[in-house]
Amino acid sequence: MLTIRRAERDDAPAAASLFADYLAFYERHPDPKAVTEFVEARLEAADSIIFIASDGASAVGMAQVYPTFSSLAMGRAWVLNDLFVAPSARGTGAGRALLRKVRDDAEDEGCVYVALETAEDNVTAQRLYESEGFEHDTNRHYAKVIMR
Repeated sequence: MLTIRRAERDDAPAAASLFADYLAFYERHPDPKAVTEFVEARLEAADSIIFIASDGASAVGMAQVYPTFSSLAMGRAWVLNDLFVAPSARGTGAGRALLRKVRDDAEDEGCVYVALETAEDNVTAQRLYESEGFEHDTNRHYAKVIMR
């Protein structure tokens, strides 16, 4: 049975393993120790919220959101930065369940929206997001890489 819950500190190894696989999907391959330290720091500082999807005893997916505020909407908002399901669990509904948990918890916490983005060629993710009511906006997003 699939369950979705917020990660706690003792979930760091499972969350870090899934996060490392997520980074590899986007062709990022940092040192495994750095990945673990990053996840542990997020959980310790509580500056992100990590959700874990489990199928029995195994963690099969994760989502990470960063709480923020919207000046234009004058309210809380969440940025869903990371959503990943292990290849062996794809097609089980884990991604959809994670997305719905993020949406539901954001609503429960009074957020005015959940924002996310994905790669232009990640049509599987785009179909999921659109089927759950997320809309592609027309804003231009800019980024300046400061450090690699």
